[in-house]
Amino acid sequence: MTATISPAPASARPPRQSLPRRAFALLRNTWRGLTSMRTALMLLFLLALAAIPGALLPQRNLNTQKVDKYIADRSTLGPWMDRLQLFDVFSSFWFTAVYVLLFVSLVGCIVPRVFDHYKAWRTPPVRAPRNLTRLPHHYSTTTTDSADDVITKARAELRGWRVVERRVQREGRDEATLAPDVARTPGEEVPFSPDIARTPGEEVPFSPDIARRSTDEVTLSAEKGYFRELGNIVFHLALVGLLVAIAAGRLFGYEGSVIVVADNGPGFCTTSTAAFDSFRAGRVNDGTGLAPMCVRVKDFRADYLPNGQAEMFTADISYQAGADLASDTWRDTTIQVNHPLRVSGDRVYLQGHGYAPTFTVTYPDGRTRTETTQWRPDDGTTFLSSGVMRFDPPGGMFGSEQERRKHQIAIEGLFAPTALLHGNLLTSSYPALTDPAVAIDIYRGETGLDTGRAQSLFALDSEMIKQGRLTKEQRVNLRPGESATLPDGTKVTFDGAKQYANLQVSHDPAQGWVLACALTMMAGLLVSLLVKRRRIWLRAYPDDRPDGERRTVVEMGGLARTDQAGWGGEFDRLRARLLDSTPETPTARTESTRE
Repeated sequence: MTATISPAPASARPPRQSLPRRAFALLRNTWRGLTSMRTALMLLFLLALAAIPGALLPQRNLNTQKVDKYIADRSTLGPWMDRLQLFDVFSSFWFTAVYVLLFVSLVGCIVPRVFDHYKAWRTPPVRAPRNLTRLPHHYSTTTTDSADDVITKARAELRGWRVVERRVQREGRDEATLAPDVARTPGEEVPFSPDIARTPGEEVPFSPDIARRSTDEVTLSAEKGYFRELGNIVFHLALVGLLVAIAAGRLFGYEGSVIVVADNGPGFCTTSTAAFDSFRAGRVNDGTGLAPMCVRVKDFRADYLPNGQAEMFTADISYQAGADLASDTWRDTTIQVNHPLRVSGDRVYLQGHGYAPTFTVTYPDGRTRTETTQWRPDDGTTFLSSGVMRFDPPGGMFGSEQERRKHQIAIEGLFAPTALLHGNLLTSSYPALTDPAVAIDIYRGETGLDTGRAQSLFALDSEMIKQGRLTKEQRVNLRPGESATLPDGTKVTFDGAKQYANLQVSHDPAQGWVLACALTMMAGLLVSLLVKRRRIWLRAYPDDRPDGERRTVVEMGGLARTDQAGWGGEFDRLRARLLDSTPETPTARTESTRE
């Protein structure tokens, strides 16, 4: 007899999902990946990593000249770095992308956790495990007190804990399934009462009447440490608030920098953006509506270490703001680095300083022109500085405008606060103004003052020199009071130098929120680190001995849900508070294991 085995039918291929379903699944999985805590931590790390170039490279919004010099010194790499916005890190597209993704990821992580924690807060502590000896920390003893007395005492000691008391039969049936009017003797079967039946495992509410009649076990579940997760959630919510506050400050704030000569001169007023040497407005701020304020610098002091390193900058200033502007009242104060003036919602920071040489040009007819202009420090250690000055002849000296332009005077060179000469080469040996000197080239011709084109404060137009429209008349080293005379009798005198202060006016309407969020983050972090989530269970049930003496077996177990470190000591202290007044020492035993 032969049997024919037919091949098993091929399993049907699962139906292919439609395109909308696949698109929805892709979006759902992408959202789940983006809102995971792992992704949030990776984005936070990327944000910190992306901020490194902003700290190491010069930034255009802080110092445009340094950025231009950096690019010019690296003719190949510099332009590519500029295209990648490495000189505008904090406003670059890639930094903004990481910032926004981090914000979305944090929000997506936090919202579900808030609801989960709310549910956990309202959920009563879990039932006691069947075998408490399997827990990392457990304890067992016997006592002559009843189970109700043991549980009542423990319940009174567990103040500040969430406590739930449950009553069950040793066989696992609820006490409420028993007829309350039936007396029980050891080994006697108890009839079932359908009027008060419960499904297996259903929690039975505590009743004093049942407690008095109970001869089965009583369990106590207690839990503490819910503030750990609450502190964690508060920390992340404050982090989101911090990101929002920083973004709001960038949107609605502004920053302006201005150089003010420390000679108690007119200073500057925040009447418009034109009063600043550089100005950066927020995305939704056009620079109008600035808080009115006037500042002038009376004196500037710089403290240096013996090696020339700056120790502290101090400026004595006078300012007007608010009603003082109408009454022309000046108020005196002192500002230092990281100790700004706070007035009218703005902060005036002292960022740095430099030197402004003073030159006087005396023309052949006796008329003079005097200028004091800031020069740029090229060496941050010795403050060897470079700069330019341009002088226009007095009116009426020449017959035509063209002739007047040909006799403009320009000075370009170096300034040393503490002069050190190597032959005729000038350098500086110390940043303080102890022995000033200049090494200058004096030019005559068209300086570009009235060409309508922007002119650099620190360098002459090289095209003017190449075209011969600006010719060098003399190169000379001068100390204060010394002068150089040009062939036509014009005399150029170096009068000395004054210090200037670099001030920054900053307005950030969200700075208070940034501080509040930062403090809240610290508080939430401390709570999440210091508070421990832990649970304890007590089980008390009668132990009917053959000699007829009734005793109560008490079991206690403890579990730390997060960190086991230190929980053993706390468990022992809890055991002493809850049970040490009732144990029979000959039968008491304690076991503790650590994972």
